[in-house]
Amino acid sequence: MTTFLYSHPACSDHDPGSYHPENPGRLAAIQEALDHPDFENLVRHEAPQATVAQIARVHPQSYVEAILAAVPKQGRASIDADTILSPGSGEAALRAAGALVAAVDAVAGGQADNAFCAVRPPGHHAEPQHAMGFCLFNSVAVGALQARAEHGLQRVAVFDFDVHHGNGTQASFWADRDLCYASTHQSPLYPGTGAASERGVNGNIVNVPLPSGAGSLAFREAVENTVVPALRRFAPDMILLSAGFDAHADDPLAGLAIQDEDYFWVTEKMVALAQELCDGRLVSALEGGYDPAALGRSVAAHVRALMAA
Repeated sequence: MTTFLYSHPACSDHDPGSYHPENPGRLAAIQEALDHPDFENLVRHEAPQATVAQIARVHPQSYVEAILAAVPKQGRASIDADTILSPGSGEAALRAAGALVAAVDAVAGGQADNAFCAVRPPGHHAEPQHAMGFCLFNSVAVGALQARAEHGLQRVAVFDFDVHHGNGTQASFWADRDLCYASTHQSPLYPGTGAASERGVNGNIVNVPLPSGAGSLAFREAVENTVVPALRRFAPDMILLSAGFDAHADDPLAGLAIQDEDYFWVTEKMVALAQELCDGRLVSALEGGYDPAALGRSVAAHVRALMAA
């Protein structure tokens, strides 16, 4: 199995401050984990910058231009209390979205069997006209619409296992019956969306809220009993993963309490489902994960499962 890794040094130049949980140390922890000899066959690529036109399939062009114009030349600027811009934030956000574009192109074009995008800032909270929750552009949604526009993959599913609900992806997909969004997440928790009753058009939104402390068994049951059957019913042409690792028991921002091995398990499950439903086409994008040691181990487990498929 050929797995591509997309990242870029510019993604570490987005610096909301050392106090901020979504800081450049996250990528440093991932890089250290993936420098292990187990990953010598991982094919590494620098992420390109997405074009404004590619991002504008999800976000209005005026929004994209406003975010880029808000990037400070020095110091920092705040979109909200959690979402901070530094001078490197514009290029980082373009590279994050561009990684998804390139990964979708490689997997859809047959150059790779699957791909992981180790990029930041994350994206799944970014609504079409609203940045929030550390997120500027919704990179996974940009990837989904790249698959449709450039590769004729009309039906695209995103499974989001970040501990926080991806309100931005849900909002982007809500009214399009050929896009499916499925999420497991802790509830109640930021951003307060993701009730099971939120179903979208024709049931294309599938939310499985889990209580704090739910643990591995409840997470695996949610995937097996709800997410997998929903994706089978939807029958996607490609599966994308919003791969947040902040549901880990060691993560400081939540309390879902799952373990390293759960990330290997869920990745293995999604790879098998992609092989069953859509010729193996699978692309994964980093979302959350805020304990550096747990993040490194969890990403290593995730990528091992991608490579082992």
